[in-house]
Amino acid sequence: MLQLNQIRKAFRQPDGTETPILDVPQYRLAAGEQAVLIGPSGCGKTTLLHIIAGITRPDAGTVRVDGVELTKFSESARDRIRADKLGYVFQTFNLLPGFSALENVMLGMTFATNRSSSDRAHKLLERVGLGHRLSSRPTTLSVGEQQRVAVARALANKPKLLLADEPTANVDPRNQQQVIDLIRDTCREENIALIIVTHAMEVAGQFERVDRLDELNQVVARTRKAAV
Repeated sequence: MLQLNQIRKAFRQPDGTETPILDVPQYRLAAGEQAVLIGPSGCGKTTLLHIIAGITRPDAGTVRVDGVELTKFSESARDRIRADKLGYVFQTFNLLPGFSALENVMLGMTFATNRSSSDRAHKLLERVGLGHRLSSRPTTLSVGEQQRVAVARALANKPKLLLADEPTANVDPRNQQQVIDLIRDTCREENIALIIVTHAMEVAGQFERVDRLDELNQVVARTRKAAV
């Protein structure tokens, strides 16, 4: 489902120098497989998710999702591929303030080739405990409720791969397990591959596969070696 090879990324500083961020020789995820990605702040977790999703292009290497090599395509083409094959739960939600919760979930469906039904949007919002807030706009929802809308939106198109960046970071502790269960159960039922980035070890402990990016990322390994 997901194949990364020789992924490298650096960011250019104002003075023209480049700061290496990622050097990941290889990463694989099978169809329907679920993995947690952990590591200290600054080791490149969000950058790697953006590269997998085609939001950011790597400086070198290949990204293959469901048989499609993303790095070969233009930004607009990657946007279309992402709409068809990937779901993404952003840390910052990225909900549109002028639309209701239901409209936010359904809006993402309009960009995909195989559009889902409004019934699915309703059911997903009900599963995250927001069946009574369908017509509510993001500004009237709590931070945790906005996060749950973002989760429902990411699952709306039945993606082949779901990427979730700290999906419980802004959710009330009483509802965190509900969100994790929703994500995992839906992915199991629909054979969706899943990568969750988290700092919460109580979340990571629920997964059979836990990958440490600070061990996979050779930039971090070289920095640690140089510091010894």
